[in-house]
Amino acid sequence: MQKLNVAVLGATGAVGQRFIQLLEHHPWFQVAEVIGSDRSAGKTYGEAVHWILDDNPPSNVLDLKVKPLDAPLDSLLVFSALPKEAADPREVELAAAGHVVCTNASTNRMIDDVPLLLPEVNAEHIGLVEVQRRNRGWTSGALVANSNCTTMPIVMALAPLRHLGIRKILVVSAQATSGAGYPGVASLDILDNIIPYVSGDEHKMETETLKMLGQFDRDQITWLESRVSATCNRVPVVDGHLVNISIELDEILSIEAIIDLWQSYRGIDPIPMLPSAPAQPLIYLTQPDRPQTRRDRNTGNGMATSIGRLRPCPLFTYKFAALSHNTIRGAAGCSILNAELLAVQGYLDQFQPLMFDRSESL
Repeated sequence: MQKLNVAVLGATGAVGQRFIQLLEHHPWFQVAEVIGSDRSAGKTYGEAVHWILDDNPPSNVLDLKVKPLDAPLDSLLVFSALPKEAADPREVELAAAGHVVCTNASTNRMIDDVPLLLPEVNAEHIGLVEVQRRNRGWTSGALVANSNCTTMPIVMALAPLRHLGIRKILVVSAQATSGAGYPGVASLDILDNIIPYVSGDEHKMETETLKMLGQFDRDQITWLESRVSATCNRVPVVDGHLVNISIELDEILSIEAIIDLWQSYRGIDPIPMLPSAPAQPLIYLTQPDRPQTRRDRNTGNGMATSIGRLRPCPLFTYKFAALSHNTIRGAAGCSILNAELLAVQGYLDQFQPLMFDRSESL
């Protein structure tokens, strides 16, 4: 199968590098265009990038010329790792020109006709692409977003419990420094310290959660009827966002039944067969001190959410901890999974991917 060429916006930044890394051996997609800032444009990717991830940049991208943000692109599929300011209005311009843009930027997430997609949770929200095209007069382009990186473990953990009636959600986060990008938080601020403030994230968690867990009714998303209160903290770990969650439910099940809902959750077809989908998206850890960022953030190649410490809550119904890798599942990895779903649903023109046979990787 011939791979589909893709472009990466913000390719030299922290999340852009994660896109480059995750796409190196992707069975369907290959990086053909890299786009960066004015100071990077015109250089090769190898010259422009200050690589901060493990190992080295993939050799197949080192000689690609970095294009400026306003350059015309040849690739149908575009991944965006742009900061909020740069994403507006470039992402919409590219989608209007016929590109399918899968973005990690927050700029367009909460617009009514933009799917805020997490495939195992709300694959049906992909239907908003047709609404978007109709609203905006687009024939082939699309703009699809993924959520804030700290919203991700909340929504993953709550998705199997929606039918129990989630009335209240209280969240306290411990967020890794990589969530602030590079160079991120100054060492003199974060070493030997916890910062009880992450700009903008509390509001995102309180709104994105309800949109993502809502229902699609062919024209719009009806948000989940629940109330969310979030408190965010920046902690001195490199990767992995841990959230402590308390929930109030209409229907109370036993602890064992809740754990079984998590362990058996897979998402609807064809999600489990997509290349980037983890074999088990939710994993419950029975140890009393898990999940932990250093030990559990890379579970399922960084795409699984680890859950632990489920116990009764004296104020609500239950409380527990959930952990996701913030730059993989919470950022680039989710955008790639979104693109895989768009591909199998026919939103990438004539591109016909071969479905992933998970047994070959076992």
